[in-house]
Amino acid sequence: MRPNRSAPEAAAPPERLRHLAQLRRVRDRIDREYARPLDVEALARGVNMSAGHLSREFRRAYGESPYSYLMTRRIERAMALLRRGDLSVTEVCFEVGCSSLGTFSTRFTELVGMPPSAYRREAARATAGIPSCVAKQVTRPVRNREARSPAPD
Repeated sequence: MRPNRSAPEAAAPPERLRHLAQLRRVRDRIDREYARPLDVEALARGVNMSAGHLSREFRRAYGESPYSYLMTRRIERAMALLRRGDLSVTEVCFEVGCSSLGTFSTRFTELVGMPPSAYRREAARATAGIPSCVAKQVTRPVRNREARSPAPD
């Protein structure tokens, strides 16, 4: 008697690889087109999946939803623009593809731990004299749930 396998486990390796390649194409598209209007439905249409299926499979493969991944990319780019210091927070918001300053500020604060205006002030001081390639790596956002909690006193 054969063991009962669920559908994903029973899928042939070439099919699973094709599926992972589709998810990688979605992730690559987000990386390339983060500043353009993107939504999960459009991303799903690009790989012939439903939006719900794409969201579930993307989360399973990468640990976060496509929307969350997109917003992280946007915030990373916003951090770089804010460090430069030549654009206002509102200009940065629209430059990275966000259409709502409120949503941008809320998400930025969640990921970075401070509002964009405070980050702009702090980053100018903290990264003075550091090459931009190093500053980008050192200041990369870490999700609050991934950050280590300080030990209780």
